[in-house]
Formats: sequence, structure tokens, C-alpha cells
Amino acid sequence: MPPKVQRIPIQAATSSRRSAPKGYFASTYNTLTAPENASVVRSVAVFGAAVALFASSWSEFLLPPL
Repeated sequence: MPPKVQRIPIQAATSSRRSAPKGYFASTYNTLTAPENASVVRSVAVFGAAVALFASSWSEFLLPPL
């Protein structure tokens, strides 16, 4: 039995329109909101919140009473 033929449509280069390249902020936003980067973005956000907490005066509430 012969193999099935797979047809791949090919577009002419002149008929395709190229979109304008994205700006810096748009590409950064798309990268940060991509599903494959969600765990890294969450980890960096939690780390930043912890550093901000420990650097503030609110960190004194974590000390045991003397």
C-alpha cells in the first residue's frame, strides 16, 4: 500500500504581508505574560515582595519579644 501524500500549501512571498516589529514594551509584556514563563514571573515577584518586607520597618514584627 503506497504512503499517503501530504500536501503542504506554499504561499508566494509577494502575497504575504509582514507585520511591523513589536516595540520594546509590547514584546516585554508578551514575554512576561506568556504561560511558559508564569512560574518564573511568580517566583521573582514573591522574592521581590520578601526583600521589600525584610527591608522595611514591618520586619520588626517578625522578631520574638524580649
